[in-house]
Amino acid sequence: MLFAVGIAGLVAAGLVATTRPDAFEAAGRQSKGAWIGILALSAVACMLGLPFIAWFGAVAIGIYYFDIRPQIKNILEGNAGW
Repeated sequence: MLFAVGIAGLVAAGLVATTRPDAFEAAGRQSKGAWIGILALSAVACMLGLPFIAWFGAVAIGIYYFDIRPQIKNILEGNAGW
């Protein structure tokens, strides 16, 4: 199960890598580089099955997919509520 979450984390890191850096600033979030690092380390922790750290990694990956990514997507599509 955690291995699949780790794969999703690698995909998320790839998505962040292809996103414009100013979108993260407009959303008031951590920088693009910070999110790449968070997601990559979280993915490695999940794929290795590190006992306690993998759960923190899974939460970070979930935060990206369910909070950060939708907000960034809305900003990039022009649906930011302006």
